[in-house]
Amino acid sequence: MRTIDDLTEKEVLALAISAEEEDGRIYADFADRLRDDYPESAKIFEDMSEEENQHRRSLIDLYAGKFGSHIPLVRRQDVRGFTTRRPTWQIKALGIETVRQLAKQMEVESSRFYHHAAERSTDAATRKLLGDLATVEEGHERTAEDIEEKHLAGGKREAEDATAQRRFVLQIVQPGLVGLMDGSVSTLAPVFAAAFATHQSWNAFLVGLAASLGGGISMGFAEALSDDGKISGRGTPWLRGLITGLMTTLGGIGHTLPFLIAAFWTATSVAGVVVAVELAVISWIRWKYMDTNPLNATVQVMFGGALVFACGVLIGSS
Repeated sequence: MRTIDDLTEKEVLALAISAEEEDGRIYADFADRLRDDYPESAKIFEDMSEEENQHRRSLIDLYAGKFGSHIPLVRRQDVRGFTTRRPTWQIKALGIETVRQLAKQMEVESSRFYHHAAERSTDAATRKLLGDLATVEEGHERTAEDIEEKHLAGGKREAEDATAQRRFVLQIVQPGLVGLMDGSVSTLAPVFAAAFATHQSWNAFLVGLAASLGGGISMGFAEALSDDGKISGRGTPWLRGLITGLMTTLGGIGHTLPFLIAAFWTATSVAGVVVAVELAVISWIRWKYMDTNPLNATVQVMFGGALVFACGVLIGSS
């Protein structure tokens, strides 16, 4: 594979044309995928796609004047060291702010490429051409900022950011919190019941491991099969199920691992501290993302966890 420094002036210009075409199509894909949920940002990417197409046409005119009508196919992936673009189908996995920053980074990377190539060129005509291309890309970056300011003025950006935050809470935080609460609280009783019934750390660990994994699998499938997300807006069911299942397992494993300590009372004491930390984390998440009063969140979670913990100890000690 050749490097950027190995390309001729003709090949660099051909690469610029294909790169502009690819970026224009990426921005068009962004606009299409964002149109339903973020219409104002979709307009930004529509305008940016048109900007890329205009520059591509200008580059084609320049190339035709220098080298004729045939443009060889030189792509980013054919040149070592050239920036590559992420597949646009991954856009659904990205937040709106990440997409905006990705678009700006695309222009910055293209500008750096042209500057680098221009600095290493010893041919005056090629150096001028590459410098002009760098200026064009810098203009794209400024244009992106201007277009964003035009379309997201008057509180529209704040509204889209609020929508993105609600979507994050609905699709990520809520299923994760459900799983964490279930794993942290529901496994307390069997783990500590086994611990106080046998006074053997290993038995408590096995019960906790089984309860955590079983709970994770059960909660994961239950969440995945409960709602397809099309009406509720809760997102892909299998992603929610995966998040819920993993967090359920994590919640149970946390206070199970201390029972790998052979000394029973030491293991039990460490597990008790871990339980307190888990409940505190749950309370913080409820306050941070679910608009729950911090005092109410703490009292509710701690009280519920204490009841389940007490049940396990009493049953195990009976």
